[in-house]
Amino acid sequence: MITSSFLCRAGRGAAAAALAGAFVLTGPGLAGSGRAAGSAADSKVLFTVSDPRINEASGIGVSRRHQGVIYTHNDSGGVPKIYALGPDGATRAVFTLAGAAARDWEGMAMGRDEQGRPAIYVGDIGDNLGGAWPYVTVYRIPEPSGLRSQTIRATAFRMKYEDGPRNAETLMINPRTNRLYVASKLFGAALYEAPARLRTGGYNRMRKVGDAPPIATDGAFSPDGRTAVIRTYFGARLYGVDAAGRPAKDLGSVGLPAQEQGESITYAADGRSLLAGSEGVRQPVHQVPLPKEALPAPSATPNRLAGKDRRLDDGRRDDPGGVRVGLFLAVGITAVVGYGLLRRRA
Repeated sequence: MITSSFLCRAGRGAAAAALAGAFVLTGPGLAGSGRAAGSAADSKVLFTVSDPRINEASGIGVSRRHQGVIYTHNDSGGVPKIYALGPDGATRAVFTLAGAAARDWEGMAMGRDEQGRPAIYVGDIGDNLGGAWPYVTVYRIPEPSGLRSQTIRATAFRMKYEDGPRNAETLMINPRTNRLYVASKLFGAALYEAPARLRTGGYNRMRKVGDAPPIATDGAFSPDGRTAVIRTYFGARLYGVDAAGRPAKDLGSVGLPAQEQGESITYAADGRSLLAGSEGVRQPVHQVPLPKEALPAPSATPNRLAGKDRRLDDGRRDDPGGVRVGLFLAVGITAVVGYGLLRRRA
């Protein structure tokens, strides 16, 4: 969220867009080199959010358990709720987070808990006063196996930046490592890495590991963990992920459609496009195809649980190996090749 009326509607001003584009596409480090990798020309509206309660959608995530379901949440000043949206944009369920506050929710990401079960993380990481909050909080809830409105007890992780408080809106989790990253927002922005294992007692120290685009409003890792995206109000930038699991190699910029106040972005479930949302009432969620260099490998499949009632709430890890092998056999791939691919995925 931004506070001045000019910036809150900056997406409507060509002059503002041109000015911001100079920063977004040519900044240092992770801000990128300025070359274009993709365009918004081929984008389409995936759906329009129909629930009038969702008026400041600031984060977006794709369900790992329910096919076609998208999660979102409002910005600041509201109650701690996550909305589950169906493919038509209608609200299917509302999850209220018990034990959580909603001071300035700015981003969300899909991850796992300590037992490997799918979980939803929400970042109360905004700080429009530029460092007024000595720490910020990330909340985690288990992703429910059933889509019904309910209250869920949240686990809270308090976070501190190694170089002092700052404003941030970008929360990302690497699906391979389950490690959490935050990108700060203003000029001189940076990428911060959380500890490999978050703790509920004391503070989790966020360590600076790189630069980030100025005015970053959201980001995400691809389902296969090979690439990442960080967006601003006016565009997005893609990165290759290095061996340490961090966004590193600049893959270029991606144009996003004009939005009222574009703040959220994630990858589609198949990893072949981006989903971009905006604050405001009844806003569309756009689907933007990825350029060739950012597409998932042919053998890569998202870590999906959708449509498979695996009852992970009992603490068991999901093991889709048998399903994958069965699919390979069904299309005539030999058992040896199927086993080799499964070993590489493992």
